[in-house]
Amino acid sequence: MDLVAYPPTAEALMRSRYTAFALGDVRYLLHSWHPDTRPETLELAPDQQWYLLEILSTSQGGYFDDSGIVSFRASYRSATNRKLRDSLTETSSFVRDGKQWLYLDALELS
Repeated sequence: MDLVAYPPTAEALMRSRYTAFALGDVRYLLHSWHPDTRPETLELAPDQQWYLLEILSTSQGGYFDDSGIVSFRASYRSATNRKLRDSLTETSSFVRDGKQWLYLDALELS
Protein backbone atom coordinates (compact mmCIF):
# COMPACT_ATOMS: atom_id res chain seq x y z
CA MET A 1 0.00 0.00 0.00
CA ASP A 2 1.40 3.40 -1.01
CA LEU A 3 1.05 6.13 1.57
CA VAL A 4 1.20 9.68 0.27
CA ALA A 5 1.52 12.51 2.76
CA TYR A 6 0.01 15.75 1.53
CA PRO A 7 0.45 19.06 3.36
CA PRO A 8 -2.74 19.37 5.46
CA THR A 9 -3.19 23.14 5.06
CA ALA A 10 -2.49 25.89 2.53
CA GLU A 11 0.20 27.31 4.83
CA ALA A 12 1.87 23.90 5.11
CA LEU A 13 1.88 23.65 1.32
CA MET A 14 3.41 27.14 1.09
CA ARG A 15 6.16 26.08 3.49
CA SER A 16 6.84 22.88 1.53
CA ARG A 17 6.98 24.81 -1.74
CA TYR A 18 9.47 27.25 -0.20
CA THR A 19 11.63 24.28 0.77
CA ALA A 20 11.35 22.97 -2.79
CA PHE A 21 12.53 26.35 -4.12
CA ALA A 22 15.45 26.29 -1.67
CA LEU A 23 16.40 22.75 -2.76
CA GLY A 24 15.75 23.33 -6.47
CA ASP A 25 13.03 20.65 -6.59
CA VAL A 26 11.25 21.69 -9.80
CA ARG A 27 9.36 18.40 -9.96
CA TYR A 28 7.65 19.04 -6.61
CA LEU A 29 6.90 22.65 -7.51
CA LEU A 30 5.15 21.61 -10.71
CA HIS A 31 3.35 18.72 -8.98
CA SER A 32 1.96 21.03 -6.28
CA TRP A 33 0.80 23.67 -8.82
CA HIS A 34 -2.82 23.62 -10.02
CA PRO A 35 -2.99 22.29 -13.61
CA ASP A 36 -5.09 25.28 -14.77
CA THR A 37 -2.28 27.73 -13.97
CA ARG A 38 0.83 25.52 -13.98
CA PRO A 39 3.47 26.35 -16.59
CA GLU A 40 4.74 23.57 -18.83
CA THR A 41 8.29 24.06 -17.56
CA LEU A 42 9.90 25.92 -14.72
CA GLU A 43 13.45 27.20 -14.54
CA LEU A 44 14.80 28.40 -11.23
CA ALA A 45 17.41 31.14 -10.98
CA PRO A 46 20.61 29.25 -10.14
CA ASP A 47 22.14 32.27 -8.38
CA GLN A 48 19.34 32.57 -5.79
CA GLN A 49 19.88 30.93 -2.42
CA TRP A 50 16.68 31.05 -0.36
CA TYR A 51 17.37 31.34 3.36
CA LEU A 52 14.29 32.68 5.20
CA LEU A 53 10.53 32.32 4.94
CA GLU A 54 8.20 34.56 6.94
CA ILE A 55 4.46 33.87 6.90
CA LEU A 56 2.81 37.30 7.10
CA SER A 57 -0.84 36.20 7.18
CA THR A 58 -3.25 33.42 6.27
CA SER A 59 -6.93 33.42 5.44
CA GLN A 60 -8.81 30.13 5.40
CA GLY A 61 -6.78 27.27 3.96
CA GLY A 62 -7.36 25.09 7.02
CA TYR A 63 -8.24 21.46 7.51
CA PHE A 64 -11.89 21.91 6.52
CA ASP A 65 -11.52 24.61 3.83
CA ASP A 66 -11.41 24.22 0.06
CA SER A 67 -9.44 27.40 -0.62
CA GLY A 68 -7.04 29.67 1.18
CA ILE A 69 -4.74 32.65 0.91
CA VAL A 70 -1.21 32.91 2.32
CA SER A 71 0.91 36.07 2.38
CA PHE A 72 4.63 35.56 2.86
CA ARG A 73 8.06 37.09 2.48
CA ALA A 74 10.88 34.89 1.16
CA SER A 75 14.44 36.16 1.47
CA TYR A 76 17.31 35.13 -0.73
CA ARG A 77 20.91 36.00 -1.42
CA SER A 78 23.20 35.70 -4.39
CA ALA A 79 25.19 32.48 -4.52
CA THR A 80 28.09 34.30 -6.17
CA ASN A 81 28.02 37.48 -4.05
CA ARG A 82 26.61 36.68 -0.61
CA LYS A 83 26.38 40.39 0.25
CA LEU A 84 23.63 40.81 -2.37
CA ARG A 85 20.34 40.08 -0.60
CA ASP A 86 16.72 40.69 -1.48
CA SER A 87 13.26 39.37 -0.74
CA LEU A 88 10.05 38.53 -2.52
CA THR A 89 6.68 39.31 -0.92
CA GLU A 90 3.67 37.50 -2.33
CA THR A 91 0.03 36.85 -1.54
CA SER A 92 -0.83 33.46 -3.01
CA SER A 93 -4.08 31.61 -3.48
CA PHE A 94 -4.44 27.88 -2.92
CA VAL A 95 -7.22 25.36 -3.56
CA ARG A 96 -7.79 21.85 -2.33
CA ASP A 97 -8.41 19.08 -4.83
CA GLY A 98 -9.53 16.04 -2.85
CA LYS A 99 -6.88 15.62 -0.13
CA GLN A 100 -4.22 17.66 -1.90
CA TRP A 101 -3.68 21.40 -1.56
CA LEU A 102 -2.43 23.08 -4.75
CA TYR A 103 -0.86 26.45 -5.44
CA LEU A 104 -3.20 28.36 -7.76
CA ASP A 105 -1.60 31.75 -8.41
CA ALA A 106 -0.11 34.94 -7.05
CA LEU A 107 -2.72 37.55 -6.17
CA GLU A 108 -0.17 40.20 -5.29
CA LEU A 109 3.57 40.26 -5.84
CA SER A 110 6.21 42.75 -4.71
